[in-house]
Amino acid sequence: MLQEGVFFDTMRQGLWVAVAISLPILTVALLTGLVVGLFQALTSIQEMTLTFVPKLAAIVIVFWLSMGFMTQTLVAFFQSQIVPLMTGGF
Repeated sequence: MLQEGVFFDTMRQGLWVAVAISLPILTVALLTGLVVGLFQALTSIQEMTLTFVPKLAAIVIVFWLSMGFMTQTLVAFFQSQIVPLMTGGF
């Protein structure tokens, strides 16, 4: 049976992995939104697609560039934490 401390430690590490994986995409989305918002404020252009399209393009590019990092991080987490729990050794 899984002990309470091991469960909470695994959950904590899983949340940190989720934060580390999502940080590049969220940072780029934030920075792109700020730049587009500043551009809209300076030029008085209030087009809804102007905020959506550049942000989506930046997110897709960063996702494509950081896919290897995300995969390596998830595989390392699963191999070091989840698989040993499933096989019974922790």
